[in-house]
Amino acid sequence: MQTPKMHLFQMLLHTSITHTLMGWSDPIDQQLEGLEDYGYWQDIARTLERGCFDGVFFADSPATHGVYQGSFKPSVEYGVIWPNHDPMPLVAVMSAATRHLGLCVTLSTNGTSPYLANRRISTLNYLSRGRVGWNIVSGFSKAEHLACGLGKQVEHDERYEMADEFMEICYQLWRGVPAEAILRNKSTGKFADSDLIREVDFEGQYYRCKGVGPVLPSRFGQPVLFQAGSSGRGMQFAMKHAEVIFGIQSHVPGMQKATASLKAEAEKYGANDPKIIFGLQPIVRSTEAEARRRMEELKERVPLEANLARMSGVFGMDLSQFDPDLPLTDSSHSQGSRGLMASAMTNEKGEQVTLREVAKKWALGPTIPQVVGTPEMVAGEIERIWRETGCLGFNLSPTTNPDSVNDFVDHVIPILQKRGVFRTSYEHDTLRGNLMN
Repeated sequence: MQTPKMHLFQMLLHTSITHTLMGWSDPIDQQLEGLEDYGYWQDIARTLERGCFDGVFFADSPATHGVYQGSFKPSVEYGVIWPNHDPMPLVAVMSAATRHLGLCVTLSTNGTSPYLANRRISTLNYLSRGRVGWNIVSGFSKAEHLACGLGKQVEHDERYEMADEFMEICYQLWRGVPAEAILRNKSTGKFADSDLIREVDFEGQYYRCKGVGPVLPSRFGQPVLFQAGSSGRGMQFAMKHAEVIFGIQSHVPGMQKATASLKAEAEKYGANDPKIIFGLQPIVRSTEAEARRRMEELKERVPLEANLARMSGVFGMDLSQFDPDLPLTDSSHSQGSRGLMASAMTNEKGEQVTLREVAKKWALGPTIPQVVGTPEMVAGEIERIWRETGCLGFNLSPTTNPDSVNDFVDHVIPILQKRGVFRTSYEHDTLRGNLMN
């Protein structure tokens, strides 16, 4: 029987930073210049494929947060997930530069019709020969809702009701064009058997769609479906739709608790045990002292206001109203990401933490724990977390780029491979094939 291996994704953003605020101002960071260079992204893709990563994972914030102090100005002033460039073109150019690397992209169910979302994702999956994943989000950001013309922020649970309907249309579009309907018969001139193709005629509470599936069925199957919701309603959505769940927890006990909750939810719905990847942020240097100095250097560069601007947008609450030296309040009334807010409220010991403490932690990445030290230390800690949580693997968030990616692939991956916990070559040509084995 084959020994289980962990799976790894590289989290990226198509903006001036990674998840680390003010990263664009670091002397060694090249992401800002990379915004106008396809080659920058293709080089990262080739490096990750050399490291046998399952894929890249594009997180996305399609609109600029304007919750903190009721203004977009702090977000723009510090480059807090602004500009908001579209990651879809990068999926195309990175797939063209690689043969095995998976390409997962976040696309919200807000602001795009189900038909057009299905068309964009399916086209990329067809062109890449089954290497695309879709991270389905219901869009927690008030800025996104306003920018996309919804008029107001849709309430938390209603967003998932809308997303359920959205996905039903996508499924009907995929099912409506079966592989056997495509004839491509040059001698008879018949391209398809129209009797086998079903027109979608859907009318729900939130969406309507009447039309034929726009993309040829891929012989490698539909895109792999990811989902990141960790609230109660989010977990219900995940059980219904997700093949892989991206969990965001700030410490190992939180990961263990989230895994238990998701397994219980799966049992309740009669679903298979969920495949979960958790976020981690490696900081690798030749000595532990150097790595910890690097971590503190990155944190100290970020003003409190920049941190609070991002957190306010994610939580859906103007944090300028709260004393930063008091613990965060309950998350149940947030219309933003309740899962992220709940994860941020306590430390590894279950103790409440102050807003200032959370903000300093969030300077590097939203609720994503750091793994800091030498390559051997980082590899050992990642293996420990993998074994203790029983997760499928990790979604790694860089600090600055491309050095974070290069350092991990060059120095940590060989150690994980030597330990026998990570692949040394790709087993399949598709994302689903590599991810599910």
